[in-house]
Amino acid sequence: MIKRGIDIAVSLTWLIVLSLPLAMIALAIRLESHGPVFFRQKRVGKDGRVFVIWKFRTMVDGAVNKGLGVTVVKDDNRITRIGRLLRALSLDELPQIINVLNGDMSLIGPRPTLPHQVEVYTPHQRRRLEVRPGITSWASVNGRNRLPWEERIELDVWYVDNLSVWLDVKILFKTLWVAFVTRDGVYAEEGANDDFGSDPAELPSKTQNAGSRTNN
Repeated sequence: MIKRGIDIAVSLTWLIVLSLPLAMIALAIRLESHGPVFFRQKRVGKDGRVFVIWKFRTMVDGAVNKGLGVTVVKDDNRITRIGRLLRALSLDELPQIINVLNGDMSLIGPRPTLPHQVEVYTPHQRRRLEVRPGITSWASVNGRNRLPWEERIELDVWYVDNLSVWLDVKILFKTLWVAFVTRDGVYAEEGANDDFGSDPAELPSKTQNAGSRTNN
């Protein structure tokens, strides 16, 4: 209840304080490329419940049906100019404040995953679904896309086992440092991030697509 109360209070405050910057970002997206301002996609949340996540669109309209699908390389030509900036600063995640207010997400928690990824989770890995997914996570501030999926999920499970208000505060401040100073883990150090649960043979060559991240 304390965590949910903090989520509501902070997300409402952010929505009010950031209303002008959010509007300016939305206008920039509309002016640069054809398509909607927001990217919406089905994700899996607490206890396996499916919901629709909101993000600012950073790629050309319909990008998930083109090129590498949900996998995105650093120099992906589907990324728009404003989208490249939004991704670098993780500002594309800001509309998830709406998901937090709706109760689908929390400010802090394991990043919401795709349905086809959950289908191949082990019972241990499914434990990351015991809490609401978050805008930022313990895995996000400890390597993010530099880490293989298995390691990220282990960090998520560790978070579930050690959940506390003080841990959330620590993650929040580390997120600001990572997002605006170090920018660690926006893209993988080498090769394409694996889409958890996919056939490795379908992934782009690591030597040809250095530095990538998935749409999560």
